[in-house]
Amino acid sequence: MTALCLALWGIVLLGSSLSGRLDLLLRGVFHPLVGFSGVVLLVLAGAQLKGAWGQGLRPGAPRGWWLGAAVALLVLAIPPNPSFSDLATNRPTELGQEEALNFLLPPAQRSLTDWVRLLRSQPDPSLYEGDPVRISGFVWPQKGDQPQLARLLVRCCLADATPVGLPVRWPPGQVPKADRWLAVRGTMAVEEHDGQKRSVVVAERIAAIPRPRRPLEP
Repeated sequence: MTALCLALWGIVLLGSSLSGRLDLLLRGVFHPLVGFSGVVLLVLAGAQLKGAWGQGLRPGAPRGWWLGAAVALLVLAIPPNPSFSDLATNRPTELGQEEALNFLLPPAQRSLTDWVRLLRSQPDPSLYEGDPVRISGFVWPQKGDQPQLARLLVRCCLADATPVGLPVRWPPGQVPKADRWLAVRGTMAVEEHDGQKRSVVVAERIAAIPRPRRPLEP
């Protein structure tokens, strides 16, 4: 039973690494480590099986091994498909130490993350009013406000994800559903929100896009 459990988890790790499933869970720099761990588990499973060959099966395998094998089978049968909007709602939004910003980057070339960092470092909305915006991200519902367009920043994996989002003024009657991936073109404007002025993207063109192969940003 030990060999079977190790083999199943080896297949889970190696298969996840080769299939691209890890792109939804983990930064790309760590993918080779997961694949290597899967190979190690398969080698250990082979060694366990070889050692037990000819000795017969031991009755009454520990419950933990059965549980581990069952979980591995479930992961293989039902691959993880995380909801980024749910995760973003339950994660802190503090970015910590800001990275150096390139103020020379033309507005239309700034990513959503570039805009968020720029607005947090220079929050005066009048500085960006009328600037063209071309961004993409997933729809992140907001309590008491219109959905934002957002991304997830990670240092390692989803467990340390930090959501960053931009307020969007959606066209009338076109409020998008949570977790949809969209490419938005528009202009930056200024609006009143909770008694303060803030920057908001006025969406002019909205296109549904497939989820990026690697949706997590460093």
